[in-house]
Amino acid sequence: MTQGAYPAGRAVAQRVQDHFIRHVAGAAVDAGVLTAPLPDLTAIEELIEAGFWTSLRREEVYVPKISIALCPARYSPHPLLFDHPLALQPHVLARVAPAVERPGIHLGAWRDAGELLVWGTTRDLPRYCLVLEVAAPGLLVVKQHRGGDHTKFANVAVLEGDLVKVVDEHATSLPDCPSLLTSLLGFDSPATWGDSVNVLVQLAVSMRAHGRGGLLLVVPRDQPSWRDSIVWPLPYALNPPYQELAELMDRPPAEQQQRLWQDALTRAVELIAGVTAVDGATLVTDRYDLLAFGAKIARRRGSPPVEHVTVTEPIEGGHPATVHPSELGGTRHLSAAQFVHDQRGAVALVASQDGRFTIFAWSPCEEMVHAHRVETLLL
Repeated sequence: MTQGAYPAGRAVAQRVQDHFIRHVAGAAVDAGVLTAPLPDLTAIEELIEAGFWTSLRREEVYVPKISIALCPARYSPHPLLFDHPLALQPHVLARVAPAVERPGIHLGAWRDAGELLVWGTTRDLPRYCLVLEVAAPGLLVVKQHRGGDHTKFANVAVLEGDLVKVVDEHATSLPDCPSLLTSLLGFDSPATWGDSVNVLVQLAVSMRAHGRGGLLLVVPRDQPSWRDSIVWPLPYALNPPYQELAELMDRPPAEQQQRLWQDALTRAVELIAGVTAVDGATLVTDRYDLLAFGAKIARRRGSPPVEHVTVTEPIEGGHPATVHPSELGGTRHLSAAQFVHDQRGAVALVASQDGRFTIFAWSPCEEMVHAHRVETLLL
């Protein structure tokens, strides 16, 4: 394979740099909190180009998956430093990829004597650090570290071959934008680990990760009308409801900052996300009680079938479209749209096997179901 220019990388580099300039310029100065230096335009282009060609290589039979942070080594409190920095070349990156595949480990790259080099690895990143994730062959995600916990990143752009999607950080200003979408965008203010919306984000990420597709219905705990839109009896009803996640969310804020609590929360999220792989819908309350899974959705008696939904994607240049819900996917999408149409206090999260992810919520302004395509935010 001959390495050459990657036009999509060059096309998006300026927009990525502009994003970081805006955020660093508008950031509040916190004592003792490091802010990453602004990346130069050429470095962004070189990083994206190297990541793209690396994604198309193979090391033995493995596809490289790498996270590369663009910051100097001195900005990491505990860097793992190479005696001789590595060239930012696809064959070099593919060879070292197995060492940094685990979550939270990044290669560090910065310019030295005019050349962009890989100086080592790190787990700790400064606020507003640019991170490039090589997610799959031809699939790259440019992210911004938001500070605080190492998992808090906001997606800035997604490049898939010659397709470029730049996340619209103003998408939360759309009418009836769900709070879940606000948290996924992560631009207003980073959600705390224990924030209720952030838990739904973790559920969405975990649902997408198992790759089997799934449907999660979030229903109001104090409004039993959702029962009118479910086929009874439920094949996998829980008695009593599984309440570990709900109980964890009721713990004092100080406890929620502890690693033991965070680990317990992760396990509870993975358990609930895991049952969404079973055919049918998973039901949880807005307080995170798991009620059932494998449920079948039925149109509420007297309610018309849903004919149209508004669909949007939070990317720059995107425009709302009105479509039949079947155009968004298969039975899961149609069922989710019908459920939200009939139960307007509910929210439906739908993961497709191909990686697409859609949030369905009722829009009072539009008087119809609004489908938010958010897979760009979950990569």
